[in-house]
Amino acid sequence: MSGDIEDLVEVPEPTAESPVGRIAAGAEVIRAALRTMPFSPGVYRMLDAKGDVLYVGKARSLKRRVVSYTHVDQLSVRLRRMVSETVTVEIVTTHTEVEALLLESNLIKRLRPRFNVLLRDDKSFPDIILTGDHPFPQIAKHRGSRSRPGRYFGPFASAGSVNRTIIALQRAFLVRNCADTVFAQRTRPCLQHQIKRCTAPCVGRVTAADYAAQVADAEAFLSGRSRAVQAGLVERMQAASDALDFESAALYRDRIRALTQIQAHQDINVAGIDEADVIAAHQAGGQTCIQVFFFRGGQNLGNHPYFPSHDRQLGVEDVLGAFVGQFYDNKTPPALILLSHAVPEQDLLGEALSVRAERKVELFTPQRGDRRKLVEHALTNAREAHGRRLAESATQRQLLEGVARVFALPGLPERIEIYDNSHIQGAHAVGAMVVAGPEGFVKGAYRKFTIRDPKAAGDDFAMMREVFTRRFVRALEERAAEAEAGEGTERNSAWPDLVLIDGGAGQLSAAQAVLADLGVGDVPLVAIAKGPDRDAGRERFFTADRPPISLEQRDPVLYFLQRLRDEAHRFAIGTHRAKRTKALGQSPLDEVPGIGPRRKRALLHHFGSARAVARAGLADLESVPGINKAVARLVYDFFHGNGP
Repeated sequence: MSGDIEDLVEVPEPTAESPVGRIAAGAEVIRAALRTMPFSPGVYRMLDAKGDVLYVGKARSLKRRVVSYTHVDQLSVRLRRMVSETVTVEIVTTHTEVEALLLESNLIKRLRPRFNVLLRDDKSFPDIILTGDHPFPQIAKHRGSRSRPGRYFGPFASAGSVNRTIIALQRAFLVRNCADTVFAQRTRPCLQHQIKRCTAPCVGRVTAADYAAQVADAEAFLSGRSRAVQAGLVERMQAASDALDFESAALYRDRIRALTQIQAHQDINVAGIDEADVIAAHQAGGQTCIQVFFFRGGQNLGNHPYFPSHDRQLGVEDVLGAFVGQFYDNKTPPALILLSHAVPEQDLLGEALSVRAERKVELFTPQRGDRRKLVEHALTNAREAHGRRLAESATQRQLLEGVARVFALPGLPERIEIYDNSHIQGAHAVGAMVVAGPEGFVKGAYRKFTIRDPKAAGDDFAMMREVFTRRFVRALEERAAEAEAGEGTERNSAWPDLVLIDGGAGQLSAAQAVLADLGVGDVPLVAIAKGPDRDAGRERFFTADRPPISLEQRDPVLYFLQRLRDEAHRFAIGTHRAKRTKALGQSPLDEVPGIGPRRKRALLHHFGSARAVARAGLADLESVPGINKAVARLVYDFFHGNGP
């Protein structure tokens, strides 16, 4: 009987719109590209219908590597999705596989394809520089390319650790940290000399030879010869004490204490490790935490955790290998990199990093000994950071569930937008939007709105209307563009699931009117107003379809909503202050057409202020050196109402 039923069941043929049909179409695109693809090394890119890059890969032989994507039954789910969206394949040939690997890392960081492992939180790390382009070298924090002459020491894991180290080094070696321009203008010692952090070479309080000795000690310490430097200071302290020069002995004592303070921050130091990075990865729950520890000059300069974005099916070795390639794209790798796991093509990766560093770079996965202890220490930190991240994510999810419950949302809000305005009596009026989601605040999505309508500035309701109009007109345009591209009209990641407004019923009505005019009816709006006497903890929440509500003062959801409101307030105030500070640095002369920096400087030097220029007569203006009659007439007419 079952056979008869099976004979009656009609199995539909795969269509171009079905998942199977899309995968087949993508595989056919790749087969077509293979007809003219060479066997040489290079980099390939898979592009979608919009021209966005889906995936970047490198190959020793492009044709042999790319052909594997046509065997769809052997691909992972992730790669099948990638093939199904591919409409174009582009390639770049290289001379060697090492060049291909370097180019692949560069393109991944620049193009950020969503099917690659992505290092989202990449940044440059600060160094310490002892400058080499001045007779009296300066010690300073440096970030970016090492283009200035001098000796560089780092990287340090944070700016705070650099600042602490520089202060301690100044106490120990009395090396200046002032800029060269400040140095050249000094006529008497500054405060740094008074608090015994500098020997005041700017005014000749130390000879060039003695200052060079101070710099040499600092350089030796930063290079890892701290024991020898400290022993030398002890000898000098003892000699000064024996000579009854107790003031000098006390100075050496203070310098020794400063060195000890620096060394106290180096929690894990291993003999034989002079310059190395220790990189360890821990993976659980489809998420990977990678810890990077920096060792330079035999000292631990701190660590930093990373959470790269990747497909949940990728193994820890693949994620770690992709991370290393991208991490050193804008950094000089050290001579030794210790890894917690052996990564694919580890020797090739080491060769590529050697090319980038222009010296030998070794990637090593220790199994025993002191080096393994370092890796285990990094793994422990990665495991703990991963646990904290998961706990924070779980807590954030519970709070979002509470928000959904309080405001009767249809589901968990993935994107909450919070709005606030800031101005002083209408001056420098700005609107601000901050964004929060399951991972916390999404600072890359924050937006600033300079209020354009002069009539709206100072009117909170009018400002709110302008901000909402600009925000949602743009959002509707983006949605329409996606619909035209064939992506449907479903919500995209930039469409809010909830909008919070700092204000009361009036602000809520202004926002509702704008959304009604635009035909937007699927965005829940909530206004959050402080209670009587602006008492935090007694907030009331206004919505469109029910009376205002309040939450218990100890309700975690209330604290969460307050934190969202406070972040929007902080961002709005900061934006307003930055705008106001910039305006304070401007002059009315900046608005006079035809007045450049040279003429502006001449006028200010002659009259002393822009207000005095505005009050000056025509003859006075003509008497200023560098100001001819035509320019004087232009300035006079501008300030006396006859200008353009």
